[in-house]
Amino acid sequence: MTPDTTERPQMSVEDFEELVRRAPRELRNRLEFLGGRLCIRHGPLDVEEFEELAAAAPETVRLEYINGKLEVKAMPDGNHRSIFMWLLRQCMQHRPDLDLVPESGVKAEAYRKGRARTDGTLVPVDHFKGDGEWSDADGSLMAVEITSHDRDTDQRDRIDKPVGYAEADIPVYLLIDRDNATVTVFSEPKDGRYQQSPSYPWGATVEIPPPVNITLDTEKLKDYAD
Repeated sequence: MTPDTTERPQMSVEDFEELVRRAPRELRNRLEFLGGRLCIRHGPLDVEEFEELAAAAPETVRLEYINGKLEVKAMPDGNHRSIFMWLLRQCMQHRPDLDLVPESGVKAEAYRKGRARTDGTLVPVDHFKGDGEWSDADGSLMAVEITSHDRDTDQRDRIDKPVGYAEADIPVYLLIDRDNATVTVFSEPKDGRYQQSPSYPWGATVEIPPPVNITLDTEKLKDYAD
């Protein structure tokens, strides 16, 4: 974690004001911006309220609903985008029968109560065809997250999302961790937890297990260290 990560706001004041302006009328008075964090008054949102708010949000604000909490996902920077494109090329080379879909909305957690925006979801070609903003996790082979240098990365990507994706029975969760320069492969979901979660340093050869069956040479990731 970079030294100033915990001091960074989740979003700008301007983005918060635009979110409030666009929000459904019944939710506007429940939105607060305290200490750089988006907060909800009068108890948490339910899933339907979250979906209404997320649909109204400006393009510069990406909202998630993780572990009963409203989260703001950081916008990707250049290294984040480059890492995603590196992974996309690997997946296309090894599994041309699959799509690595960027920025996909997934119904995660037990009983599909969570709403996660993956950095990428590996699925059969055209799997999400005809879906709305949020898709069932059924049929997803792998969820991908690439950490950002923001205040909530540790809780969101390393703690909450492994639980949410395991509860949704996504077979593999691939975490590319820019703070620690590691790749962690979570697999074998059972009873809401991944049974395996080995981590590898950037530069190692990483075997992603079935049903993905991809071998990653991660040497290139060293070019994106920051």
